[in-house]
Amino acid sequence: MSQPVHVAVGVILNAQQQILIALRHDSSHQGGLWEFPGGKVEANESVQQALARELEEELGIITQRLQPLTQIHHDYGDKTVHLDVWWVTAFSGEPLGREGQPLKWVAAAELTAFDFPKANKPIIDAVLQSLS
Repeated sequence: MSQPVHVAVGVILNAQQQILIALRHDSSHQGGLWEFPGGKVEANESVQQALARELEEELGIITQRLQPLTQIHHDYGDKTVHLDVWWVTAFSGEPLGREGQPLKWVAAAELTAFDFPKANKPIIDAVLQSLS
């Protein structure tokens, strides 16, 4: 069995208490589904460093305040992931889909209306529980 892919995930919260989601490219794993931004943790990189790097690369924002939310281990059959999920409660810059991905700010209660990869369902549950 292959090593799980370690992924840093950001649940980005704006001043209006909305959460940023991005649409995965059709060609990527779980393509065509919505996700919370982030990416793989590289060797010799902390989760916080990976998340800051990924959010700058993908969205053009600089993280200023991170807080752990949850960790999820999920086996898709063809790939196993370990999601290290963090609140991003302060950042500078205006998020843009730098890789051509559509972005959307949504209220937490609206998250269940979007199609996410199965591994993201516990993230949504943690967000809803945390904000209730």
